[in-house]
Amino acid sequence: MNTTTTLPLLNGFILEHQTDISLEELSRGCAMEADFILELIEEGVIAPETGSAPDRWRFTSLQVRHAAVAWRLQRDLGINLAGAALALQLLDEVETLRAQITANASATGDD
Repeated sequence: MNTTTTLPLLNGFILEHQTDISLEELSRGCAMEADFILELIEEGVIAPETGSAPDRWRFTSLQVRHAAVAWRLQRDLGINLAGAALALQLLDEVETLRAQITANASATGDD
């Protein structure tokens, strides 16, 4: 008996920390509608780093990550955008605290 397993095709892109992308690239890369991204901006979940109009907006890799997490929180858990914004803020604080703990442990030799 010959069975073949087909794995799903994954699409995405790799961003450097200093990379900035357009609204269209963010929409395409995260597989979300531009309208959803506009809602994220209105709710304060993300904000364009530069640009005065949507066709000139540029987003950082951190904002791309925030948009993707907000999308998953809303889609998978039904969390509204205000709740997603709060969750992202808390996740960022946890990440900052972990980095501080790691830095302190390294400085004192407690690896």
